[in-house]
Amino acid sequence: MRPMMSPPLLSPSPCPLLRFLRLYHAPRRRNPTAAPLPPYTFRRRLLLLLPAAMSSASTTAPDSVVADPCALARKVAAIRAAGPAKLQVIADFDGTLTRYWYDGARGQSSHSLLRQGNEEYDAKRVALYEHYHPIEICPDIPLPEKAKLMEEWWEKTHGLLIEGGLTYEDIKKSVFDAVIAFRDGVVELFEYLEERDIPVLVFSAGLADIIEEVFRQKLHRPFKNVKVVSNRMVFNEEGRLVSFKGKTIHVLNKNEHALDMAAPVHDNLGDPNGSIDDYSLVRKRTNVLLLGDHIGDLGMSDGLNYENRIAVGFLNANIEKSLNDYSKAFDVVYLNDAPMRGVVELVSELCP
Repeated sequence: MRPMMSPPLLSPSPCPLLRFLRLYHAPRRRNPTAAPLPPYTFRRRLLLLLPAAMSSASTTAPDSVVADPCALARKVAAIRAAGPAKLQVIADFDGTLTRYWYDGARGQSSHSLLRQGNEEYDAKRVALYEHYHPIEICPDIPLPEKAKLMEEWWEKTHGLLIEGGLTYEDIKKSVFDAVIAFRDGVVELFEYLEERDIPVLVFSAGLADIIEEVFRQKLHRPFKNVKVVSNRMVFNEEGRLVSFKGKTIHVLNKNEHALDMAAPVHDNLGDPNGSIDDYSLVRKRTNVLLLGDHIGDLGMSDGLNYENRIAVGFLNANIEKSLNDYSKAFDVVYLNDAPMRGVVELVSELCP
């Protein structure tokens, strides 16, 4: 019996190379104003099984899209044949590893959650956001010009953090008070990858020190295989911010050329050792599983000469307007703030 599916995104006959792809229904309570899903998306649970073991899919509400199952199947087969030693995972942080909606409210990003303990400087950073964010999302500004403006925004923000006397204690308190949570299944994903020595590069235009503190407070454990590629702070002996390390990473240059800034998640004053791969070894991992929530996140693998890449996109909002573009850009698209468990199932097929 072949699985149930509906056109136009799916072929009448599933590709036999893909053993299965398990897709989960996203909880709707996180976004009560979400628009209805388009009629041509995947069913809640789609099994693409070998002919000898096919079964029907659930008929509950759809939550995921695969535009080309056969192309995905070929990539799965190639990555599986190469083995875990050739695989790495590249993931965006905000809105990808973390929930878009949390307790009925829009989840905070690693930048927006920060409170300096100085209302004047918090207000100045908000004013910068109100000035530059419309530029960030404006489609009419040429990319080179926009990139310069984004770098200008980030550097001004970093300057305010230093001038306003940000401390590491401010970061801890900000994370503790933040409206932020990881997607269900993130811990299982990291544990599965850690057991197989598969590196995870977490890319963010935010602040590495905040992201690492979110890991500590929300996941309660480090992962030796996880590296954070983001803007990294330098604190003095009193725990006060004095500078930033290296090149500024903003929304338009968040890619592999910043890999030299990667660092394993570790205690703030602890030993940063524990990474399973240095820069050159990561470069040799030519199969990539990429996770992002914006089409621009596909650029995170630009610095790699990869052989196979499976791109998983999380489309958290504006589904009706954006689904067509996302389904063309990503191999798999999860809708409505879906959990990470579908990715765990995919990884278990890539590296059983």
